[in-house]
Amino acid sequence: MIKRVLLFLSVSLLLAGNVHAQQVEWRTIEQAAKTDSKTNAKLYFVDFYTSWCGWCKKMDRETFANPIVAKILNTYYIPVKFDAEGGSEFTWRGTKYANMASAPGMRPSTHSFAKAVLGTQMGFPSFGIFNSDQSKLTIIQGYQSANDFIVMLWYFASGDNRRYPFDKYQKIFDKDIRPVMNQKLGL
Repeated sequence: MIKRVLLFLSVSLLLAGNVHAQQVEWRTIEQAAKTDSKTNAKLYFVDFYTSWCGWCKKMDRETFANPIVAKILNTYYIPVKFDAEGGSEFTWRGTKYANMASAPGMRPSTHSFAKAVLGTQMGFPSFGIFNSDQSKLTIIQGYQSANDFIVMLWYFASGDNRRYPFDKYQKIFDKDIRPVMNQKLGL
């Protein structure tokens, strides 16, 4: 009996160590844009941030540091950090995007990709979820706690967005969905 308890504790500690060590493996937009949509089955997750955004920094410190959030993003998405005021140039779904230079002493201009994706709902942080062919699936805006974000990320990663309206999904998540998610994530 003692051997079983020790084995269980050893395995639990090993799994806990693996989960706690998990960090989001961010890619650049240029790297993601070059991903072959014919061989990629993952969704794209784009974190639209700015250097001056306090809520963006809080997301990095608290939400993206959560090991379950990191595991979902790394396993089911191509996670991308995108400076919405940066100067990168790339092609996404056949359209070229770049940022026009700002006047000296002015705040940097918003990148054309951020404008195209976020439209009139420009705010940071914002998160774009894209299908494997890089077509936009949805936009999530504003700061999200780790627990709320896990529900949203899993909703799309699992394909449950095709089965349930989100308000119903939130109600059944802890009882019906989380155990399945934990099993699939090896938690």
